[in-house]
Amino acid sequence: MAKLVGTFFHSHGGTTSMPGELWRERRVTRPIREDVPIEDDAANIKKAERTHEGFRVLREKIKELKTDVLIVFSDDQLECFDFNNYPAFAVYVGEEFRKSPGRGDGGGGNAGAGGPPAPARQIGRHAPAGSTFKNHKDLAVALLAGVMKRGFDPSFCMDMPKPDRGLAGGVIRTMEELTEFPDIPAVPVMMNLYFAPQPTGMRCYQFGKAVREVIEEFPGDLRVGVVGSGGLWHTPNMPDAWLNVDFDLKTLEYLKVGDIKGMAEHFDSYEIPLDDRSQNTREQGRNITGMPQNGGPALGTRETCAWIAAAGVTDGASHTIVDYIDAWASPVGNAFAYCDKP
Repeated sequence: MAKLVGTFFHSHGGTTSMPGELWRERRVTRPIREDVPIEDDAANIKKAERTHEGFRVLREKIKELKTDVLIVFSDDQLECFDFNNYPAFAVYVGEEFRKSPGRGDGGGGNAGAGGPPAPARQIGRHAPAGSTFKNHKDLAVALLAGVMKRGFDPSFCMDMPKPDRGLAGGVIRTMEELTEFPDIPAVPVMMNLYFAPQPTGMRCYQFGKAVREVIEEFPGDLRVGVVGSGGLWHTPNMPDAWLNVDFDLKTLEYLKVGDIKGMAEHFDSYEIPLDDRSQNTREQGRNITGMPQNGGPALGTRETCAWIAAAGVTDGASHTIVDYIDAWASPVGNAFAYCDKP
């Protein structure tokens, strides 16, 4: 039977691709709450270096564990779905998937004909725009059917719903930063985490536990890793955005000791203050449904549920927290963790 080799967790927001010397520019141009610090370039560059050290640690751990395939939990942000149809969970079962043709590899262009290269606007590992990645179709189909036997009803995609948008960016960032693409295939599990009403932390925990059972009954000697991509606390581009470091650190405490049910309960029990403009999703907008959500923080912070789903796969085991980086420039809590003794 297949063997679960570990679970891996990483943030994927804009500061994970942005050079540290550009962070301050982002901070001063966003409608962030006045008490959020403005750090100098030296501090931001150091934090950017820590971010990519986090990716390196996970990448080396996946290689060390001789991982054959990844199952990747991440959110879809209108790449594949829209408000005409937004599934809570969707399993991609096609043979391959692609990066958006509009997402470049981060290289600097030319300032003009014959001019010097423009400064790179991205750092890290980035596949060229339109790159193709392999799925593991047999495992994907087994996962889809297996969780349905266990009381879940995800949708499925046999091809990319919107080829011009590519697959969910959080899945692509996992493939770019954690694998020697295109060598390792991945099964994308896309989740509705941004747009209310979303699945609760507890439902994501239960989904992860079901995925563990599916892995353990899959025939063959496949070595499987599971990834949670996204988070932690962030409400990008919202007025008065701030960073709840205490909430994130408590989340990581539950993860560290393997109390994933407690992690889900901690998430779901959070109540949004009525005067918190950064989490005000009560009125419908371009990226806001205006419908109520079922407890917990709003918007980008709900990507923490991708971590909860992946952690449900290694529920009860201790996890290693690689780093937590308070990136005030966004602001976002960038974090990295893994479990290699499932």
